[in-house]
Amino acid sequence: MALTRDDYHALLQALVPPGQALPRDPDSQWQRLLETRAGAFQRLDARGDRLLEEADPRTASDLLSDWERVTGLPDPCVTGEQTLDARRAAVVRVLTGTGGASRAYFEALAASLGYQVTVEDYTAHTVGDDVATPLRGLAWRWAWTVRGPENTVSYHRVTDGVDEPLASWGNERLECVIGRLKPAHTHVLFAYGE
Repeated sequence: MALTRDDYHALLQALVPPGQALPRDPDSQWQRLLETRAGAFQRLDARGDRLLEEADPRTASDLLSDWERVTGLPDPCVTGEQTLDARRAAVVRVLTGTGGASRAYFEALAASLGYQVTVEDYTAHTVGDDVATPLRGLAWRWAWTVRGPENTVSYHRVTDGVDEPLASWGNERLECVIGRLKPAHTHVLFAYGE
C-alpha cells in the first residue's frame, strides 16, 4: 500500500538536521518545499503500486500494448477496434494457451472468443457400420464441422471504455482464428443456425 503525502512529509522532516536554516514552522518556505516534495514521492509510490496491476495482463491498461507486442498481438484475424477487455483476454489466451487438436480444445477456444459452438468430426464408412450411418469416403476422416448460432452478439459492458461500441456481431473472427489454429492436414466446415 502506498504511503500518503503526510507520511512522506513526516519522513522528510525526520531526515532534516535541526537548526535555524531549516525551520520547522509549517508556514516556512522550507516546510512548503518539503510538502511539495512529499507529494511527488507520494505520486511516485502510488505509480509503483499501480505497476503491480500492470504486471498481470488481466488488469493491465498502461502496459497492455507491451503485453500485446510480446505475445505477437493483435491477432491477424482481428479487424477493426477491440475493446479493452477483448485485448486483455487475447493476451491471456496466448499466454495460457497450450494448443491442441481435440474437440474440447476448439470449443474452449471458441468460448474464449465469445462464441458457443460444438465440434463434430467424421469417420469414413466401414462395412461394420450401421445402415443408418452416412456413406463417407476416406477423405472425411480429415474433415470436421464447427456448429454455432447464426449470429453471435457481443454487448458493451460497464468495464468497457466509453468510446467502444455498444454491440458487435458476426462470425468472421471465429472462422479466421479456428482456420489459423486448426491442424494443417484437416479441413474445417462452419455451420450456423438450426
